[in-house]
Amino acid sequence: MQILVLGGDGYLGWPTALHLSALGHEVAVNDNFARRGYDEEMGVESLIPIATLEQRLEAWTELTGRKIRSYVGDLVDPAFVHQMVRDFQPDTVVHFGEQRAAPYSMIDQAHAVYTQTNNVVGNLNVMYAIGDIDRDIHLVKLGTMGEYGQPNIDIEEGWLEVEHKGRKDRMVYPKRPGSFYHCSKVHDSVNLEFGCRIWGMRVTDLNQGVVYGAETEQTKLDPRLATRFDYDGVFGTVLNRFIIQAVLGHPLTVYGNGSQTRGLINIVDTVECIRIASENPADRGEFRVFNQMTESKSINEIAETVANEFPGEATIEHVDNPRVEIYDHYYNVVHTALESLGLKPTLLSTTLIDHLFDVVVRHKERVDLTAVMPTVRWADTASELPRTARELAKT
Repeated sequence: MQILVLGGDGYLGWPTALHLSALGHEVAVNDNFARRGYDEEMGVESLIPIATLEQRLEAWTELTGRKIRSYVGDLVDPAFVHQMVRDFQPDTVVHFGEQRAAPYSMIDQAHAVYTQTNNVVGNLNVMYAIGDIDRDIHLVKLGTMGEYGQPNIDIEEGWLEVEHKGRKDRMVYPKRPGSFYHCSKVHDSVNLEFGCRIWGMRVTDLNQGVVYGAETEQTKLDPRLATRFDYDGVFGTVLNRFIIQAVLGHPLTVYGNGSQTRGLINIVDTVECIRIASENPADRGEFRVFNQMTESKSINEIAETVANEFPGEATIEHVDNPRVEIYDHYYNVVHTALESLGLKPTLLSTTLIDHLFDVVVRHKERVDLTAVMPTVRWADTASELPRTARELAKT
């Protein structure tokens, strides 16, 4: 199978490309290196040093004899996207190529506009390339569990059976996103479902939980194949932050009362989910939604797990929540589709946490503690908009 991985230089895109290549698929990656640019902008680096894309690709060929092609360019450039799809002729396009951090989208107006322009326009360009060149191409699109928000009902896999005033219908599950980034992913999903109806596209929308983990079987082969480990207050994940803080002897900082619940998935399962979705494509005209997570835990539970497993002393400290979200909320997510197709979940365990402690210990001299705590607050961003924009937002 010919598989094109967009965002193939990123935390998940790179190990996904290696996983698919190792299994015998012909793989190409695309990136514009924006994620590396965000590091320069934010003044922080991945905890684990990462090689350039060129060095990564050379190392993979050297170690395995397999070649991964690369296309360097921006998805917001429609001519480039069309040329790339026409040249590689993929059976499947795996789309990781978007700005992925909620805090980044909430810094200010410019970052919100950039996030939505980059993500929504880039996704539309991919859709149009598929629509113009080959509508049999299966698009596997990375969404997020954050699209759903915190509803007080079970979260189904993308669709909901509704009865209203004596009539019934099946409709896309209502969304209540929690940041301008999450809004962009909702817009993507709406556009993709529409593309399935009008063009007969094949789409699998993967609403992914919080990913943790630093290695896959392929990235462990050589340091040049390593993927990112982000811990900062903008791009880092909560588990990574807790691991860093435990190793360095700082309190584990829980936002608010810690009752907020998150869906979790190990990076090993993420790359396998992409393999499963790619090898079992959606039908023509089908907008298929999988909730890509394996378990759920509250922020308190995650902090307590890390503190209990850390071999030294680890304390937990509650801090002001920079986000606007509901506490003590109902959270029950249906996530059976991928398991029915063969996914064997890797749950958060002592072994996995111990491994992350080891990773941080090896690279702890690279930690910038000033970058760990949050600097972006949801409730503050609107006040930083020009007055006219605030007034427009209220109309």
